[in-house]
Amino acid sequence: MRVLVTGAGGQLGRELVAAFADHDVIAAGHSTLDVANRGHVLALTTSAVPDVLIHAAAWTAVDDCEGDPERAFRTNALGTRHIAEAARRVDAHLVYVSTDYVFDGTKSTPYTEWDTPNPTSVYGRSKLAGEREAGPDATIVRTSWVCGRHGANMVKTILRLASGHPTLSFVDDQRGHPSFADDLAGAIRELAVDRRPGLFHVTNQGAVSWFEFARIVLEMAGDDPDRVHPITTADLDPPRPAPRPTNSVLDNAALRMSGVRLLPDFREPLARLVAELTSG
Repeated sequence: MRVLVTGAGGQLGRELVAAFADHDVIAAGHSTLDVANRGHVLALTTSAVPDVLIHAAAWTAVDDCEGDPERAFRTNALGTRHIAEAARRVDAHLVYVSTDYVFDGTKSTPYTEWDTPNPTSVYGRSKLAGEREAGPDATIVRTSWVCGRHGANMVKTILRLASGHPTLSFVDDQRGHPSFADDLAGAIRELAVDRRPGLFHVTNQGAVSWFEFARIVLEMAGDDPDRVHPITTADLDPPRPAPRPTNSVLDNAALRMSGVRLLPDFREPLARLVAELTSG
């Protein structure tokens, strides 16, 4: 099978390339492919003729999106339109990676795939627009709080801050499912190979606040979790430009009801990642 991966240089993209290593993979990073350029997208796709097109490229700088909504929509929405058009031209199955930010976070229980989105940030609105551009035959994978070996993420941030500060402060009023890029890539591979259409929430299991998550990271690193103090989102200084969903917990209902294997509790891959980042 030939697989084209956009955003191949990102933390998820690199794991996707690895997950499909036994297939013919075309890894298209930002330097190779500007998804906002229709001509580039069509030229690459019609030349490569992939069987599966996994669209992981996005502008994910949530706060920067607030200041430049046109760039956010050009990349995340219009770029997905170009990718979807290209996939149709070569009859490739499209997998689009989306986000918990499509919800406003006000629901008191986990969000299922059939809950109505209501994004409150430019980033969330642009990614929801991308979902709509992907079309009804695509596989849409919503995930949250992605961490991994590659690129910047919260696990690396927590360990870095812990090495230079006696105490750390993390918000205790935002809850979600941490998702690990290698596990996520494996699940995306399974859905892509099966060419399953529709919307799926795909996360590791286990809901925590960022405060609780930071404590677990320190404990796994052999450090004192009591160094982490809880604050509210309103206490952040400076305040973040983009609103965050208070409740980002995604129920993997469609996977569960379809009999598809769920990803393990986040503590399993987190332990592996912390051990890797702190070794030597």
